[in-house]
Amino acid sequence: MGSMVDNAKLTRAEQLLELPRDGQRHELVEGELRAMSPAGARHGAVAARALMLLMQHVEERGLGTVFAAETGFVLARDPDTVRAPDAAFVRAGRDATSERGFFEGPPDLALEVLSPGDAFGDVEGKAVGWLRAGCGLVVVLDPLACRATVYRDPADARLLSGDDVLDASDIVPGWRVPLAAFWPPAARRSDGSA
Repeated sequence: MGSMVDNAKLTRAEQLLELPRDGQRHELVEGELRAMSPAGARHGAVAARALMLLMQHVEERGLGTVFAAETGFVLARDPDTVRAPDAAFVRAGRDATSERGFFEGPPDLALEVLSPGDAFGDVEGKAVGWLRAGCGLVVVLDPLACRATVYRDPADARLLSGDDVLDASDIVPGWRVPLAAFWPPAARRSDGSA
């Protein structure tokens, strides 16, 4: 039996929005539908912590809107690309509240959390795609290694680990977070970091 959606004909963001709910997240990359496997427990814990840290800072200061992993951002049209980071920030002044539909354009900050099966090249390609679409900062958190890769430009990636501080204050005013704050307490103890 064939799928309810003919992948060869699914090329528009609006078609992605109308997909039947099947328990999986989907992204659209240059008109190609991609299913996203459910995340593991550690991935989910790190994504939740990142979302909480970002939301708390942004809402206390009225800086804009924070989005969770289910939110799609239209990064390109014809063919359409719709991506959904694990957490995102859009600064105040950009129209971030649509009643229906995806956010048109990139977030100012995209946070991605690696899953154990993610290939580095695929994740780096996704980060570069965010930047080329106009995202100001992409942070890729690696829960297993307790480190982060920070992208501000497609040719410039900075690795953070240990006691380093993620400084995103140029994109999210005042947001400086010790890297260790992203890891659940059990993960911090198991890898030797504070």
